[in-house]
Amino acid sequence: MAQPLIFSTGLCSNFSGEGVEKRLSCSKWKKTPSHLKLSSCSRLNITAGYNAHPQATDIPRQWYNLIADLSIKPPPPLHPQTFQPVKPEDLSPLFPDELIKQEATNDRFIDIPDEVIDVYRLWRPTPLIRAKRLEKLLDTPARIYYKYEGGSPAGSHKANTSVPQVWYNGQQGVKNVVTETGAGQWGSALAFACSLFGLDCEVWQVRASYDQKPYRRLMMQTWGAKVHPSPSDVTQSGQKILQLDPLSPGSLGIAISEAVEVAAANADTKYCLGSVLNHVLLHQTVIGEECIKQMEAIGETPDLIIGCTGGGSNFAGLAFPFIREKLSGKINPHLIAVEPTACPSLTKGVYAYDFGDTAGMTPLMKMHTLGHDFIPDPIHAGGLRYHGMAPLISHVYELGYMEAVAIPQTECFQGAIQFARSEGLIPAPEPTHAIAATIREALKCRETGESKVILMAMCGHGHFDLPAYEKYLQGSMVDLSFSEDKIRESLAKIPQLVS
Repeated sequence: MAQPLIFSTGLCSNFSGEGVEKRLSCSKWKKTPSHLKLSSCSRLNITAGYNAHPQATDIPRQWYNLIADLSIKPPPPLHPQTFQPVKPEDLSPLFPDELIKQEATNDRFIDIPDEVIDVYRLWRPTPLIRAKRLEKLLDTPARIYYKYEGGSPAGSHKANTSVPQVWYNGQQGVKNVVTETGAGQWGSALAFACSLFGLDCEVWQVRASYDQKPYRRLMMQTWGAKVHPSPSDVTQSGQKILQLDPLSPGSLGIAISEAVEVAAANADTKYCLGSVLNHVLLHQTVIGEECIKQMEAIGETPDLIIGCTGGGSNFAGLAFPFIREKLSGKINPHLIAVEPTACPSLTKGVYAYDFGDTAGMTPLMKMHTLGHDFIPDPIHAGGLRYHGMAPLISHVYELGYMEAVAIPQTECFQGAIQFARSEGLIPAPEPTHAIAATIREALKCRETGESKVILMAMCGHGHFDLPAYEKYLQGSMVDLSFSEDKIRESLAKIPQLVS
């Protein structure tokens, strides 16, 4: 049976409860403990946590729906023409029936299909790692843990939802799926899932990322996907943008418009989304469900939970199960969502109904938004480019269950370098925001002497994002803040509804 891995870097840790420590030799497995020698002067101890209850050590069998435990439910999405609450039949041109049910359900738990579990086993359960070398570097009494999702075939947490989305589409006889992607993590994850279940995949990638990150595009193509730069000349939405600005760097809102247009016009094609919607956040809760069991196994309770937010799926995946425990009175962690100063939807946006795409084809969603026309500067290297925040995260934020901060990209990459040089993993640009916030909190603990437990979402590796690191290391990376004029212009185009 699979075990929740709890890695400890640096000096060996003794975990409470029943546990077995395994150390690896660089030459072979041994019956007696031995060290895996990484170099002549460094070594890594790997601790696999065991729990007295076997069911606590396997992949979760159910996704968790936070809506069931909220006394105040989130506002419904609205039809873009009638402005009435969306009905299931309104979504059927885009999504298969089961995902439409999951989008609207108030059920507390949703069973994960066995076929999805079988694929999850390629990388799940994912490790919970204590960052002891980073703690030592910062000279902090804080205990820092991170839940690492970079071990999936696509290199990020996105496969947690791409696999079930493609499986449900396949069960309904869908032959083709289309989507958008920014940095390429979501497009890669969807292409991976389609390759396993035999569906065709077509992706519109934000032009700036398409040019800056060719290896993400090549990953998608290796798994069989067809990839377009967005805006493209193959859709009416893309053509309109190119007429206005032939050199447009694109945005996720534009790419969504292109993908939705194709899905709505073809009966054998459905649309998949990598963040924002309820069913996407639902699928990601395998992260937090695993992590709760892993932390229980070592006798730790998080005081702080930190994750980056763009559309919100990574943060929700880790945080929502812990919010459930907080609402029940079992624990009381402080939750912090971290976003880039270049695209600060939670900290600078307005909470209003807005379109999920630039062309206004999607339902209107109540969310924190910078305006559906907002386009981040293409030299922003840190990912997290979406103009709005997931409606459910926006709702939770409004209820006061979490806070949000925006951090500039040079501070994020400074933290990423510290993390890479102490922990060994090179983070994707997105989780560098969480790392920077974690370092801030750890340094506060150094000042106060508090030994807080900090839990961080480490949603993917940065192996295909090294040009961004090159910019930082060469000193050519600059901080970007949103333009007040640009925001006002974009916000002026939000539909004026009584909300």
